[in-house]
Amino acid sequence: FHEVLIVFVNQDVNQHFIMDTSISIIYYKYKTLSNGEHPLMLRIYKNGKRKLESIGISVHPDWWDISKNCPKKGCPNKELINKIIADKIAEYNKQALEFKAEQKEFTAASLIESKQSKLQLKTIREFYTQLIKEFKETEQVGNRLIYKNSFNSLKAYTNNKLDIYFSDIDVEWLKAYEKWQRKRGNKETTISLQFRTLRSAYNKAIDAKAANQKYYPFDEYKVSKFNTKTRKRAITKEEVMKIITTETINATKLRVLTRDVFTFAYLSGGISFVDIANLTSNNIYRGRLRYSRQKTHQDINIKLREQAKEIIEKYTYHRKKATYLFPILNAQSHKTAMQKQNRIHKVLGQINGELKVLASELEIEADMTTYVARHSFASILKNYGVNVSLISEMLGHTDLKTTQIYLDSFENDQIDEAMSNLL
Repeated sequence: FHEVLIVFVNQDVNQHFIMDTSISIIYYKYKTLSNGEHPLMLRIYKNGKRKLESIGISVHPDWWDISKNCPKKGCPNKELINKIIADKIAEYNKQALEFKAEQKEFTAASLIESKQSKLQLKTIREFYTQLIKEFKETEQVGNRLIYKNSFNSLKAYTNNKLDIYFSDIDVEWLKAYEKWQRKRGNKETTISLQFRTLRSAYNKAIDAKAANQKYYPFDEYKVSKFNTKTRKRAITKEEVMKIITTETINATKLRVLTRDVFTFAYLSGGISFVDIANLTSNNIYRGRLRYSRQKTHQDINIKLREQAKEIIEKYTYHRKKATYLFPILNAQSHKTAMQKQNRIHKVLGQINGELKVLASELEIEADMTTYVARHSFASILKNYGVNVSLISEMLGHTDLKTTQIYLDSFENDQIDEAMSNLL
């Protein structure tokens, strides 16, 4: 009976540990070849899961002893068949032992893949670490943050057991990962991002010859099912006016900055917080705000409203030593892309926290963030009958390709006229 249980011995305590892996050869009666023979299959059991793989040999039922699971006496090439069987089991035994010695997790599928593949396979931990390092070196801070969040999520889900291969991620694994995220209360948009990032990492691994296309699970497990529309984040014009006109005399610096950032974002085309943080005097020209979006690199050109100009003037003292329009970044302290990202992330968290407090004080029932200003800008203009395509141009909010097409379709005076409805 050609089956081996892999045994590990702890010399210190003289105890035996049997890893839950068995490797054997079976006579696969369920498949009959054209010559009447049945194939011999390598069978691997690991953690309750079975994987079969042909070893390229078949035997006629007249020459196979089912009870002893070996060739009968007189079977043609009996010695050669037994040698091939023993060699195959030894090969996979050795690979499993190497995995254990390197403390790498594996499944039946990845054990087979590691023996057969000519690719330079990398574990999920190795590949994610490499990706994140590359993004850092090329100052792609946005991508670095997305993949780092994905990596942290996977580590939490697996209890940091990520020394496995991409082939270990099958449909059942993905379903369990989805169930785990829902149990943690993650929103649909968050789950969608995590799965899209994981799928992207898998695709990148395939392109880098670090994973095998053969085991790709996302053809069956559709990530598109998570592509639900984001819930409305807009508030009414009356509620926006409450925030804009709220008293800030003797208020904390954070409260003043919070209100100013929200107001400026709302009055300036729904500009995002990261774009606000990066504005300098060079972005102001003849009473207009001109900048390229950090996220999409779309060029924006809008007329500055008087109240937005007043907010900018309020922080003149800051610009004398920091270059930037708002007291978020400092050119002397935040030089690298990573330093800027960390600073923006920190201040955004503080402002969003203060916005929630402000909304509670003003009895506004909304999950307030700076993004609400962006959504409210779009929603209020739409309610006034402003062309949705025009709003799309100012935001880059729906289909970015379509938005880019619209860029050449509207004149500045059309945008200026549309924004006259904001107050």
